[in-house]
Amino acid sequence: MSEPQLKSLLLDARLPRLEVRMLLEHVLAKPRAWLLAHDTDPLAPEVAAAYEALARRRIAGEPMAYLLGSREFMGHMFRVTPDVLIPRPDTEVLVETALECVAAIAGPAVLDLGTGSGAIAISIALARRDARVMASDVSAAALAVAAANAWDLTAAVRFVEGSWYEAVPAGEGFDLIVSNPPYVASDDPHLDQGDLRFEPRGALTDGAGGLDDLRRIVQGAANHLKPGGALWMEHGWDQAQAVRDMLAQAGFQDVCSRKDLAGIERISGGRYPLHPGST
Repeated sequence: MSEPQLKSLLLDARLPRLEVRMLLEHVLAKPRAWLLAHDTDPLAPEVAAAYEALARRRIAGEPMAYLLGSREFMGHMFRVTPDVLIPRPDTEVLVETALECVAAIAGPAVLDLGTGSGAIAISIALARRDARVMASDVSAAALAVAAANAWDLTAAVRFVEGSWYEAVPAGEGFDLIVSNPPYVASDDPHLDQGDLRFEPRGALTDGAGGLDDLRRIVQGAANHLKPGGALWMEHGWDQAQAVRDMLAQAGFQDVCSRKDLAGIERISGGRYPLHPGST
């Protein structure tokens, strides 16, 4: 039996054409132009088998980012594994807002709580080489992925392991705290649909109504923010008002929300007063 030609796999109708091409580029380690120029080449059996294995996993719904092992975010390629959430374009508004918050501060100290792949912390560190960026996660496996990404992208980030502020060394103060914590309610049906089925459950939901971890971050921020420092968090599409209320009740000023590319209020934040107790 003759070996299949590359073009026969390029015409695989089980998946969208773009996904087929991306999987073939991955298993062949060749760019799109090479595929087009060599579409009549015979494929070695092991290459065809590697493609078929990935195709079957994709047909079963596994995210492309996990199959390819990477995802682009803020113009950089990040390694991703099933130990971390897949970086999403919606989260870029959090990075952009973070950079605005520290734009006028020389050598800002920034804390990213629940860093996962490290996409937020690393993107900030790359945009502000003078920043002192710390990133925490309760998952050692996630921190290993984040550290590998920082190494690949030559980003200076200090990683610490632990749950939320428990990971932060005593005496550390920050000009800015950012977080994309678990905020999906545990009974949300979306957890059993699409890509979310394959992502780490503990990074998606707090196991309750979706606001518990957001509340912990807000309530603990005062002990770790410098006077005038800011806190910004990503949250669910319907949680903006609840998060703004939390921030206001905790004494934050200039509380507001910002929308993502889809026009949804995706992040909320505020500034801790220069003189706590002031209005």
